[in-house]
Amino acid sequence: MGKIIAIANQKGGVGKTTTSVNLAASLGALEKKVLLIDADPQANATSGLGIDVESVEAGTYQILEHTVTPQDAALECSAPNVDLIPAHIDLVAIEIELVDKENREYMLKQALASVKDQYDYIIIDCAPSLGLLTLNALTAADSVVIPIQCEYFALEGLGKLLNTIKSVQKIHNPNLDIEGLLLTMYDSRLRLSNQVVDEVQKHFNDMVFETVIQRNVKLSEAPSFGESIINYDAASKGASNYLSLAQEIIQKNSNN
Repeated sequence: MGKIIAIANQKGGVGKTTTSVNLAASLGALEKKVLLIDADPQANATSGLGIDVESVEAGTYQILEHTVTPQDAALECSAPNVDLIPAHIDLVAIEIELVDKENREYMLKQALASVKDQYDYIIIDCAPSLGLLTLNALTAADSVVIPIQCEYFALEGLGKLLNTIKSVQKIHNPNLDIEGLLLTMYDSRLRLSNQVVDEVQKHFNDMVFETVIQRNVKLSEAPSFGESIINYDAASKGASNYLSLAQEIIQKNSNN
């Protein structure tokens, strides 16, 4: 039975897509079968894995509408053992189209029921908002990874996200778990980075992943080549950080 993990934070620029793509690729490199779902209309996870967004005919939009099955929408991408359900800018319209539908929060959950057994992990890259798309992801997910940037306003908005997760647990998905808080864009030379790490660990202690994602030029370069960090530069700090995160998640889930 595959585990569905949503990567969510309504703040933009915290490393959600970087984490979704590279966690999926790292799990794939560790011989897990992975499905990555791009649930962000910006479609950065799609282009970041070498798929031309304009050529996408079936993707997250169609599986939310239930006009295509996830099996038919899934594409092979540049990362080994990873299939991708791509996004397209048309995903922007889905929130309006789903508004009148019954059980609108459960569309993704229903669609994924048919493929859950075919993958070890299903990773959902959420949009930077707490709208209906993210709600669908949280309702479908078993757990959520929350990337937190090691910067001044790091904890701003986190309370709002945790409240959203609480209400999803109460109303739509009692089994939703927080997989962990992931510190990203860490620069050991900056006092501020170290302060944020200390503060997050102090407030949330065992909810925080041991792995910290460091600032790494290669991580920012990889998407422009349509590759994950594992393919682009397996020897980089970014690759070893994400492999370590993947191992931490595998370890955690094998103990449960």
